[in-house]
Amino acid sequence: MRATLITGASMGIGEAFAREFARRGNSLVLVARSGERLAALAEELRSRKVEVLVCRQDLCCPDAPGRVHEFCLAHSISVDILVNCAGLSHASDFSAIPPEKAEELMSVNMLALARLSRLFAADMAAEKKGGIINIASITGLQGVPGLGLYAATKAFVLSLTESMHEELKEHGVKVSAVCPGFIDTGFFQTAGHERTNEILPLSSPEVVVRAALKGLMKNRMRVYPTMLDTILAFSGRLVPRDTAVRLAGFLSGARAN
Repeated sequence: MRATLITGASMGIGEAFAREFARRGNSLVLVARSGERLAALAEELRSRKVEVLVCRQDLCCPDAPGRVHEFCLAHSISVDILVNCAGLSHASDFSAIPPEKAEELMSVNMLALARLSRLFAADMAAEKKGGIINIASITGLQGVPGLGLYAATKAFVLSLTESMHEELKEHGVKVSAVCPGFIDTGFFQTAGHERTNEILPLSSPEVVVRAALKGLMKNRMRVYPTMLDTILAFSGRLVPRDTAVRLAGFLSGARAN
């Protein structure tokens, strides 16, 4: 069976990807640690006559990516498209983040994404086809006071994705990094980021999904889902770096102004 694999599929952008791929008739492998939410979504999508398999894993665990890959091998699944959506955040100054939260955030946002990408990229390269979508962020373009560790992990995603984009091009595999601004999913609120402090407008997950799929089809290295995201990305190049960092902190609203 050929399928699309989506991590962080139980909510937010991951859930929106799952619904869109189901609408297109793709078979799915859904990965998340929220078992009940994942099972409910899978049942709903199966009612659309789409084959959906659930692989419940906590990507904080170092061996979870390997277990996801083994799950696919055990079920004779060839992954056509890998969508790395799973992510964590924590709104606070870097020095104030509890150590366990910092470890979880780095494990999911960087290590799990890198491990999954490496495992499935090798399979795709061997078949000379496939695609990988990595969800980065506009915050990955510079430091963001109040979201410093999150922004740093997204800078990692951007850099790795750009390298993979070029390395895998000759093997027929498309790789894109998606760089949205703030998305209306509740993601940052669960991370302690007060919505009342937000200055930038929120985009819907569906906007991100549509832009990501269009970008992957054209094999774009970076995808900015909205015009505002594009403007913010390129305006940061026009000012000194310290100004860009201060501006990013102000616009994010992660710290009390």
